[in-house]
Amino acid sequence: MKKVVVTGMEVITPLGVGLETCWNNLKNGVSGIKRISFFDPKNHKCQIAGECRDFKAEKFLDTKFIRRYDRMFHLFVSVALLTAENWGFKKESIKNPFRFSVIGASALGSPSTFEEIILQYLNFGPRKVSPLAVINLSANTAAGEVARIFNAKGPQYFLQEACSAGTKALGLAYELIKNDVIDIAFVIGADSGIRPAIFASLENLGAITDAKWNENPEKASRPFDKLRGGFVPAEGAGCVILESLESALEKGKTPLAEIIGFGATCDAYHPTAPEPSAESIIECIKLALKSAQIEPKKIDYINAHGTGTLLNDIIETKAIKEVFKEHAYKIPISANKSMIGHTWGAAGIIETIFSIKTILEETIPPTINLEYPDPECDLNYVPQKAQKGKIKTVLKNSFGFGGINASLIIKAWEGGDK
Repeated sequence: MKKVVVTGMEVITPLGVGLETCWNNLKNGVSGIKRISFFDPKNHKCQIAGECRDFKAEKFLDTKFIRRYDRMFHLFVSVALLTAENWGFKKESIKNPFRFSVIGASALGSPSTFEEIILQYLNFGPRKVSPLAVINLSANTAAGEVARIFNAKGPQYFLQEACSAGTKALGLAYELIKNDVIDIAFVIGADSGIRPAIFASLENLGAITDAKWNENPEKASRPFDKLRGGFVPAEGAGCVILESLESALEKGKTPLAEIIGFGATCDAYHPTAPEPSAESIIECIKLALKSAQIEPKKIDYINAHGTGTLLNDIIETKAIKEVFKEHAYKIPISANKSMIGHTWGAAGIIETIFSIKTILEETIPPTINLEYPDPECDLNYVPQKAQKGKIKTVLKNSFGFGGINASLIIKAWEGGDK
């Protein structure tokens, strides 16, 4: 079995463009949630979101690409280019392109493109629908573009597994590298679903926060807080370069962290609600610990799924207590979504990257807006302000619609041979 390490990572989030900017805002408790600017939200109950306002696609992509493809594509390809540039990745360093993969993740795919195509058809008839519509609707086209840019000819996967898609993509890449199927992967997650029809659906479903926070958007995302009323939709993208330790050392790279475990389960229960006993989530975390071959007490920090929905926060807390027993009360836990909102399929990758920064900087980011703790959520969620602490091993949880559960275990890089 191969060791799997991280050698590059970047993000684009409502907190900014680039990891350092986003991380500095995150650890300082800055919220990226604001009133929606992408469309006029006056007819919606929820009028706030996490938009990547500092992201300018033209800084990364040519005009033709921007015009042709969905904003999700813009974020997906741009974060890959940003990662390659900032972490010195050169496609010429790849000895065998058939052992180099792009593995993508998105929950929503290409929603703005879908809306545009429907309007073209309804307003102008079938002859005015773009011949490229079907290609643009296929979210995996974004991964194909990154593969073309970097000459990645290994097996390509694109996961649309709700809010767990990013963590599942990392887990898949981890397994492929660990089992010597490939040497290196760009694992990328992106979503951009701040669209009127999607907001209408989420409002009618009762999944997102309501009108009471429209005048104070920075306070709206409240994981584990008694006043939470649903998640705050957001957009964003993250990219992680995963490779075998052998591959990294051959390139002269010093690993940022090591991936040591992965677990996944399905509730097999309901399209949106978590299974009340938390049985599948408990098993998911246990599988990750078994994969990593570590005891629960070795976990120093948990980067929670922490959406701010009534049931999810309670069920996640319940699962953590069951797995970790008395140790659960000693583990610092935080929810990055309190500041960036819910970036859907990109969330697991973005939050894994922030987990690695937590390890590297010995700084645990806060869960902001945790002002009135829910009695059923009584663990240490690092309220309001960041904490200093030496973190060696992190558990990252992701739970999505359809009961799709994924847990990843990340470890500080401590050196060692291959």
